Amino acid sequence: MTTLTISKMTLFGRDNIRVYGERPSSIAEFIHHSVETYPDKTAVSSEQGDLTYREFERCSKNLAAYLQNELHIRKGDRVASLIGNSLEFPIVCYACAMIGATMVPVNTKLSKEEIAYILNHSGARTILHQEPLKQKITDTPHLESHHEITGLIRKVARANLVNLRETTVEETDPAYILYTSGTTGRPKGAVISHINVIHSVMNFKNIFDSDESLSTVIAVPMFHVTGLVGQLLHQFYNGGTVYSMERYQNEAYIDLVLRNKINFLFNVPTIFIMMSTNRKFLENDFGFVRKVAYGGAPIYRQTYDTMKQAFPNAELHNAYGSTETTSPATLMPSAYDESKVRSCGRPVPVADIKIMNENGEELPAGHTGELYIRGPMVVEGYWDNEEANLKNFTDGYWHSGDLGQIDEEGFVYILDRKKDMINRGGEKIFSIEVEDVLKAHPEINEAAVVGEPDSVFGERVKAFIVSPTLNETSIEAIRSYCLERLAKFKVPESIVFLDELPRNAAGKILKTALKNKGGSSC
Repeated sequence: MTTLTISKMTLFGRDNIRVYGERPSSIAEFIHHSVETYPDKTAVSSEQGDLTYREFERCSKNLAAYLQNELHIRKGDRVASLIGNSLEFPIVCYACAMIGATMVPVNTKLSKEEIAYILNHSGARTILHQEPLKQKITDTPHLESHHEITGLIRKVARANLVNLRETTVEETDPAYILYTSGTTGRPKGAVISHINVIHSVMNFKNIFDSDESLSTVIAVPMFHVTGLVGQLLHQFYNGGTVYSMERYQNEAYIDLVLRNKINFLFNVPTIFIMMSTNRKFLENDFGFVRKVAYGGAPIYRQTYDTMKQAFPNAELHNAYGSTETTSPATLMPSAYDESKVRSCGRPVPVADIKIMNENGEELPAGHTGELYIRGPMVVEGYWDNEEANLKNFTDGYWHSGDLGQIDEEGFVYILDRKKDMINRGGEKIFSIEVEDVLKAHPEINEAAVVGEPDSVFGERVKAFIVSPTLNETSIEAIRSYCLERLAKFKVPESIVFLDELPRNAAGKILKTALKNKGGSSC
């Protein structure tokens, strides 16, 4: 890990925020630095083709000039995108950064009604979209125009619209509005500023010791914070190469990694679990992989051991963060004792993380409470949502909604979502603890545990299991297995078998959907 100079500043009205002393002033500045340093190196590769850094900047400049001169987009205007993983997404990303526009990447899997809400709430002036998604854009009276992105990029390339007026972009200016997938009510638009992104990519580079030799496959959506910041912008900051996959497909992903000797993998644990079931993965040598990062869900020891064996020369880094922290709030260091495997690492150097009880009091090491997070990577707030800002931020600390602990050595452990902790007759049960036991069963591929309403105890433990061999006739055997490893009150009282667990586009298990799912076995 490189030692960087850290100073303090007032940011978004928050005093004494630790920041890196020497840093770029904007996203466009650090991308342009990579263009100047590695002009002929491949920046982005996809099934559509490849772009060198020089070509990537030229395409982005042409689009930026069109947005500026033809659509009259100005600094601070919102430009929405309905674009999946592709060559076009990073072009839109860089073009908006050049002219100080705020990009609003919209989840392509959302319904027409959900998309309309985001477009209207954000006040987007225009939307750039892929052709098959055009039919999803409805009920947006304030939208001035919409443009099919592939055709538009070709059009501006032919016109060679390079008359780009210089825009002064401040580091506190908004770069993105990312709408979080709220489980209740409307989604909230987290306003990610240039300074948030800059500190996040510097955190990754600093702790991962990443450089221009790294290459990665983005199989998670670029419109989510991990794909956007943890991979795309992180690699552009390094001068690395990004391979874009439209959607994750197990064998295609493995083939891409093998063919191009991809040396940096960053995925949700689910993808590594899926990879480990593929014969091609098991039969090939992945010794060229140097770094493996994972986050978005707890890592099971079995999955960790599989990765350790499959990637013998790689550093394994757990990461914890969210949209509101612009990706990483904690990162696992390059070297650590294996007793720390379940940890998501230490706070990044500029982060301030504390554990709080329900009375708003800070707890000492080893005690369980909610994680409050502060730092230059924490967003200023939510777009046009003062109620959510007051509820979720206190003295510059963002309330994560996650329950965890910090040990004496500063390692952070995530135990559960605050809303997912089960209260059975006053006994507090962390779902992850029960899931760990179930996942260690040799015939269980995946497990998710939720609280089920109970008239006597308030809640009881309900487990959803994915298994190729077990079924309802195995329930008592599963309970006996759990009883040997857990206190009786933690043993699932209801077990349901599913073909797969419901997930969002980022690969996270949708526990709200499971709680609403009927069917039980007792």
